Amino acid sequence: MSKKGSLSISSENIFPIIKKWVYSDHDIFVRELISNGVDAITKLKALDMMGEYSLPAEYQPRIDVIISPKNKTIKFIDNGLGMTEDEVEEYITQIAFSGATEFLDKYKDKTSDDDMIGHFGLGFYSAFMVADEVQVDTLSYKKDAKAVTWISEGQTDYEMEDSNRDRIGTEITLFLNDDNLAFANEYKVREVIEKYCAFMPVEIYLSNEDEEKEEVVDVNEDGKAEDADKKEEPKPLNDIHPLWAKTPSEIKDEEYLEFYRKVFLDYKEPLFHIHLNMDYPFNLKGILYFPKINTEYDTIEGTIKLYNNQVFIADNIKEVIPEFLRVLKGVIDCPDLPLNVSRSALQNDGFVDKISDYISKKVAEKLSGMMKTEREEYEKYWDDISPFIKFGFLKDEKFANKMEKSILFKNLDDKYLTLEDVIKENGGEVVSPTEEGKEKSSEEENDENQIEEVKTKIYYVSDPVQQSQYINLFKEHEMDAVILSHNIDSPFITRLEQMDKNIVFERIDADVMEALKDEVLDEEKENFKKESDELISIFRKTLDDEKLDVKVEKLKDDNTASMITLSEQNRRMQEMMKMYGMNNDNDMFKGQSTLILNFNHPLVKYVVEHKRAKSVPVIVKQLYDLAVLTNKPLSPEEMTEFVKRSNEIMLLLTK
Repeated sequence: MSKKGSLSISSENIFPIIKKWVYSDHDIFVRELISNGVDAITKLKALDMMGEYSLPAEYQPRIDVIISPKNKTIKFIDNGLGMTEDEVEEYITQIAFSGATEFLDKYKDKTSDDDMIGHFGLGFYSAFMVADEVQVDTLSYKKDAKAVTWISEGQTDYEMEDSNRDRIGTEITLFLNDDNLAFANEYKVREVIEKYCAFMPVEIYLSNEDEEKEEVVDVNEDGKAEDADKKEEPKPLNDIHPLWAKTPSEIKDEEYLEFYRKVFLDYKEPLFHIHLNMDYPFNLKGILYFPKINTEYDTIEGTIKLYNNQVFIADNIKEVIPEFLRVLKGVIDCPDLPLNVSRSALQNDGFVDKISDYISKKVAEKLSGMMKTEREEYEKYWDDISPFIKFGFLKDEKFANKMEKSILFKNLDDKYLTLEDVIKENGGEVVSPTEEGKEKSSEEENDENQIEEVKTKIYYVSDPVQQSQYINLFKEHEMDAVILSHNIDSPFITRLEQMDKNIVFERIDADVMEALKDEVLDEEKENFKKESDELISIFRKTLDDEKLDVKVEKLKDDNTASMITLSEQNRRMQEMMKMYGMNNDNDMFKGQSTLILNFNHPLVKYVVEHKRAKSVPVIVKQLYDLAVLTNKPLSPEEMTEFVKRSNEIMLLLTK
């Protein structure tokens, strides 16, 4: 039998489209041709299971990739179900049921390649990206089937003739064009196979045809050839039983760690892992790792390797991972995944959102489970994972509800507390956000001011170094605060306040608490008022700011002479304006901050008692700058003046 014909294309040549447009990465043909071989083997095994075919007892499914630099070829050989002449006509010549005219009409003028593989099955034709000629030699498993060879030089014409092949399966030979001779290099092909096919479910072997032909048979001392079984057995390039396909109870922690290092080449031990295994409403398996991150040097973006039936699709398909979890590293295998022609991007549909929601749910379950059963380990991870968990709190309401009781706060003694612990520590009552929707009593409705009074105030520190003065004040009076030093903490606590109307967060330097003040006795009040007014006037005049907000208090801590407070509302407004690139200069700070003077401190007393002394202006300016420094950095000009003034003060000590 010998046959010549033309591919069913009537409008124009399909191959330039295949070569230059449908597949962006030329090495993808390796994945596509190996995948076809895997499919053929899988179908043959299925026929055996159904009793429609009997596999030989010695049958070992395998894919062989054979290169020949001398002949400029690369071959893909499988021992799957093969094809008959009619099937070659149907699956190859007619481009997998597609009708090429329809294909060309639909896609020739478009820049998008959405969902073409599902409709047209063009994987085989990726071979023409790299080859001037493609030969298919195949023998079907069917009884009395005849072997056939199909040959095409990448144009619309092809030849088909009988073959002398005697083994069931298919052998595809690519005669590489001059631009793609790299694919006749063993190291290049090995790299591509390990990239795309590392976990395919059929063993893949790579060999060099030229080296095999040149191989000299070893002989022993008697001049006889060595036994074949003494030679080193070739090893497959892939792992046909990937870790994610196994039952978690069968896997040791060391195996998870080894897999992480092998796949991601990251030798820092991950914080923890999550094994995904879902059968309904869609099939998904995988392993996710939360990596150990040094945020100062490491990239925050993780790596999610996406597989479809153990076939590698792409790195970092962002649609399947919630935005706040893109720090994760891992593998996801989803046979139900909707893919486009190049298998390198996802369709934009609700299915992908379901995957994302599932991953978010599993992460929340993992973390909340650790919080309940492995609290000590969970606390070790918290500083690393908290920014991402808080981001998720802001982005995903379902995630926030699941993680509500697993959020931790570190206090001034480096102890980790839940929100419930913090509320109780501050004398408040714990109210679940879910109870917030209940109707208010008529008494509550008639007295909104009373609601303000019962709020539990939670103090926090955003910069332990800069706010150390206030921290010391709190500690001396056995008061506590929580550390919230990440830039996401400001919107995060706002979100918590929205969820629970009975709490309010206030930075440790937002005001001077009554517990930190000495009471002004009745007999002192008149004189205290007079001297306070004098101090306020002196500071405003010396600092040339008549609008400066100054308060005089008798603080219990006589080591503190002055401090700056900024209301929580004003601070959050400033942070929001800074986030949006709006003006946030010193004039705005001065207009919203309050200078607190400690009447119990000797320097403050000196100012009011020696109003006209030459040293008073220097002391006033120095006290103000020192107070500002506990709240924010000085401007370059202010810092220059502050350093100059400090030197002058030290010089006075030498006289």
